[in-house]
Amino acid sequence: MTDLDALAVLRERGPDRTAESVLLGEWLLARAGLSDEDCGSASSGGARAGATTVAPGDSRDSLTLHADKLSGTAHRVPWARDATHIAVLLDRRVALVERAAVSVEQRVNLAGDARDTVVFDGVAARTGAGVDADELLMRGALTRIAMMAEALDRVCEIAVRHAGERRQFGRAIGSFQAVQQHLVTIAQQAALADVAADALGRSPGGFEIAAGKLLANRAALSAGRAAHQVLGARGTTREHPLGLLTRRLWAWRSEYGDEHHWSSRLGAAAARAGADSLYPAITGGSTVLSM
Repeated sequence: MTDLDALAVLRERGPDRTAESVLLGEWLLARAGLSDEDCGSASSGGARAGATTVAPGDSRDSLTLHADKLSGTAHRVPWARDATHIAVLLDRRVALVERAAVSVEQRVNLAGDARDTVVFDGVAARTGAGVDADELLMRGALTRIAMMAEALDRVCEIAVRHAGERRQFGRAIGSFQAVQQHLVTIAQQAALADVAADALGRSPGGFEIAAGKLLANRAALSAGRAAHQVLGARGTTREHPLGLLTRRLWAWRSEYGDEHHWSSRLGAAAARAGADSLYPAITGGSTVLSM
């Protein structure tokens, strides 16, 4: 599965373990010079798409790598409980360990998706080098933009359908101006996220990823609020698909860079480039502005 294929799967299906493993796990191992044999074993039947999950890096993490032994704790690791291998990035070194050798405390995010705590107790690790933490951050943000664009499209579909079916005072609520304003907000934000995700599929530069994640984060907030206004209390229940989508969107806002992180980086990069570079940066992106 290529990067474009994996992004397309994330756009179509949302949080997909196989596609995310291709975009993050297999990419990280390849960048570190770890071969297929390094991520396979007799018990797992060799390397498989979806088998390797990546610790995203958390401020609470306390990890050390000494003599190819990994110790400490990694937090909020996606689907660690179901992985066959877990990859960790420390000081430009990638450590790959078998899931069976670590302790996993099952945790979930706001939407109930697996974000586990993994405890490494002097676990033997295969290691590689040459990967910068910012590369992983950018790559992770790319996956979240794709997932958020797909979720926003579905939020828009749900809100429009409900507004057409739900009737009050003898007519569909979608005919009321106040509801129409909410629908326009949702559609605008979903379209913006779609444009960003489509562009990143062709040119995933640092500026484009930073701007795309910031845009998707903000769209998740404004579109989510508007959608819940349209559906009212019905959309807040755990049984309704809107509630799951908006909880996922709000959880993904904080993964691989929140609004503060990306707006600060974009602002700092623009300030370094100077006022004369501002408009060229907006039109030229990463070809003009270095992140």
